[in-house]
Amino acid sequence: MRPALAAPLIAATGPAGGADLVAARTQMALSLGWHIIVACLGVGMPALLLFTEWRGLRRGDDDYLRLARRWAKAVAVLFAVGAVSGTILSFEMGLLWPGLMGAYGQVIGLPFALEGIAFFLEAIFIGIYLYAWDRLSPRAHLLSGVPVMVAGVASAFFVVSANAWMNQPRGFVLQGGRVTHVSPWAAMFNPATPPQTIHMIVAVFMVSGFATASVYAVALLRGRRDRYHRLGFLVPFTVAGALAPVQILVGDYAARFLARYQPTKLAAMEGLTRTGPHAPLSVGGIFVDGRLRHAFEIPNGLSLLVGYSPDTVVQGLDRTPPADRPPVTPVHLCFDAMVGIGVLLLLLAAWLAFSWWRRREIPHSRLFLWPAAASGVLAAVAVEAGWVVTEVGRQPWVVYGRLRTADAVNPAPHLWAGLLLLVAVYTVLTVSTVYVLRLMARARPVAAPQERETA
Repeated sequence: MRPALAAPLIAATGPAGGADLVAARTQMALSLGWHIIVACLGVGMPALLLFTEWRGLRRGDDDYLRLARRWAKAVAVLFAVGAVSGTILSFEMGLLWPGLMGAYGQVIGLPFALEGIAFFLEAIFIGIYLYAWDRLSPRAHLLSGVPVMVAGVASAFFVVSANAWMNQPRGFVLQGGRVTHVSPWAAMFNPATPPQTIHMIVAVFMVSGFATASVYAVALLRGRRDRYHRLGFLVPFTVAGALAPVQILVGDYAARFLARYQPTKLAAMEGLTRTGPHAPLSVGGIFVDGRLRHAFEIPNGLSLLVGYSPDTVVQGLDRTPPADRPPVTPVHLCFDAMVGIGVLLLLLAAWLAFSWWRRREIPHSRLFLWPAAASGVLAAVAVEAGWVVTEVGRQPWVVYGRLRTADAVNPAPHLWAGLLLLVAVYTVLTVSTVYVLRLMARARPVAAPQERETA
């Protein structure tokens, strides 16, 4: 049933054609998919950077300081390209989805405004941090980087809280098809905000940690076993690895949240067709003709995870009209990919922890270093898969239960032209970013000035 709020727009212009709706969704998916990886690195790396600088100053350790200087350059590049992709996204929200922003912009405007403030603070202090490396005292320079880290995490929180609102709309009343009694704070702190923001912020530090460590894992594979490269691997990998079990617990919390607030999404994630107790946990498989086929099932697994009892009733897809169901196969497979990668990264972290406990050393086995070198890509794939679950699993709603995606899209024709332009822009951005980062990776590390005092 289409919400009355969208009726005036649809009546005046008619809904967008199928091809244009696909073009708009593809354009948004490309923008979000590209930006989320850069944002993860840009938000997570400042914490790694500040830790290495603090450690280097505290111990008078040149290897830590050399790492900090190199990572600072990478943070600057990532911040620049992230600003570009973030700006593109802000324009797309209004250009592609006027039905959403025109109707609910006043409800979700607060987190976007706060994110803008956080972005400007981050930009100001990242400039101070980079420019004043040798112009401030060591302690003052270290402190100048703290707002960069805090503002980056705050930006992630505000943006994800806006997305959480799309999954659990709150903070307004509909009267006569119009939004009234708006409460922006209630909208921002909706029921989905805690699980989504915690899940995403933990993922941010995991992606940045594993991605940074993977660069040094490649160096270790090539025989560069000096202390500088060992620290370059050990510090970020330890941070990311320590968060792997935390993320699994947070993911369990998020799944139980879905069982209560978005049961249709959970049913799609598990390919569960029938409502009832003793619901199995399904791994793999493809949803065909209303059934999940070729899946490996763990009896009672889903009921146990949701309610800690095999008698827990779990809602299946049979309770949702077919027109209101998301596409099951991509949601289910992406969920499996996210969980599977998370388990693999947890095992790698446990391997490193065991080796360090036994010998105080990084495992030198290529059986460990090869997957460690791939861990950055794997973590990025897990984040992308998680966003597919979040966004595609909410379909056909752009605002869950309130506004359909087809009713929110710009009804103007030829949206595919914008998609082609966006592909060109992101191709240039990708090539440029990879080229610059590779040049920086190949350059010899800058030696820390000998005259710097310890904090």
